[in-house]
Amino acid sequence: MTNIITPVHPGEILREDYMAPLGMTAAALAETLRVPQPLIEAITAEQTTLSVDTALRLARHFRTSPEFWLNLQASHGIMVQAAALVDEIEAIPQIEVV
Repeated sequence: MTNIITPVHPGEILREDYMAPLGMTAAALAETLRVPQPLIEAITAEQTTLSVDTALRLARHFRTSPEFWLNLQASHGIMVQAAALVDEIEAIPQIEVV
């Protein structure tokens, strides 16, 4: 039996675990972080990736680490690409270890 894990976009975490409990809007967060509102809207709509700049700002505001946000983004990217390239990746021969 294969376990399929759905990749979680950092925008979902931001939206559901940080903004929603605080009743925070994209406009309010954008103003606090000093970034354009469309950026926060795109991240929370899972339409764009999270940059180092945004990770630093989120980390400061929410008292997390930039690595937390960037690891979410990296994990999402790896899972999405691995699924898209599964046949191509599987076709790559592995080096023999002796």
